[in-house]
Amino acid sequence: MKVSIFEILMLLCFACSWPFSIVKALRTKVVIGKSPIFMSIIVLGYVFGILHKIFYHPDAVVFLYLLNLLIVSFDLFLYFKYIGQNRRDLLSEHK
Repeated sequence: MKVSIFEILMLLCFACSWPFSIVKALRTKVVIGKSPIFMSIIVLGYVFGILHKIFYHPDAVVFLYLLNLLIVSFDLFLYFKYIGQNRRDLLSEHK
């Protein structure tokens, strides 16, 4: 099977950009402004990309989809980990 260099580059660009969001969340523990719906749709898109690779076009690029899936899933995990405290902090500031 022939792999697409453009698909690889696209996935590498995404894999390089998400860690900035993760590092910021880990450093500041602030996730207000992030959209869990957006991140969930991105995760779903990667799941569909992986399924496409498995069923119709198996090649090593599937590992880049998996890497991206894990990175975005971790960012989504951080959202749910910190959002409760962020909301409590916001409420206490307005009292």
